[in-house]
Amino acid sequence: MPSKDDLIRIREALLSAAHAIRPFVPGAVDYDEKSSRGDPVTAADLAANEVLLDILPGPGEGWLSEETADSPDRLQHRRVWVVDPLDGTREFVDGIPEWCISVGLVEDGVPAAGGILSPSTDQLVIGGVGMGVTLNGEACEPTGLKSLEGAVILASRSEWKRGEWDRFEEAPFKVKPCGSVAFKLAQVAAGLADGTWTLVPKHEWDVAGGAALMLAGGGALLHADGTRPLFNRPSPKLPNFLAARPELLQEFMEGWLD
Repeated sequence: MPSKDDLIRIREALLSAAHAIRPFVPGAVDYDEKSSRGDPVTAADLAANEVLLDILPGPGEGWLSEETADSPDRLQHRRVWVVDPLDGTREFVDGIPEWCISVGLVEDGVPAAGGILSPSTDQLVIGGVGMGVTLNGEACEPTGLKSLEGAVILASRSEWKRGEWDRFEEAPFKVKPCGSVAFKLAQVAAGLADGTWTLVPKHEWDVAGGAALMLAGGGALLHADGTRPLFNRPSPKLPNFLAARPELLQEFMEGWLD
């Protein structure tokens, strides 16, 4: 189980990483493309990664980050920090305030504690399993909505643009496009939206911090087949995920999954 010291360390790391990013101006920052898909990376990503790496891993703890070369050494550790130093780099580059710093602590493959800091929206969401979730220091939790009727579901903006959410045009819930996987998960964990999901693969570092927040707040994070995601796997990619209150996920899986 996570400890208060883990949450203190997460908070310190998030605030320090935000300080490292501060000199870079969203919407006016140079970037490189790090893959054939054209995924951007900036000096802000790398600066935040350096700070997180310096603060988070302690003796006997592993490390997995989007901006660090992966090492199989992490598989030997029970406790592993899984981070995205700047989730939503495309939004950061475009000046859209839907990016964040994401930190997750995984214990024996299960998200145990996490934190998301969104400097653009001034939202600091931190939580641990058994300790609850706070938004800017105030206790919070996922919304108490029991049905998808009228629910607000956050969708990947890129998936939405590609038409991957067209299948839900007749659904009883409202679809709201939003950037950054981690940012969306934090919104749901803090009760600012009712759910979020993706039916396409995402990396562990996109999801781990928000997954911990969901579990800490009494929400659920599942694969489309109803199984629970495990982290710190040899290949750090999840096939899909669904995040909301258990009742909403049950209704969605029974009525809206092919």
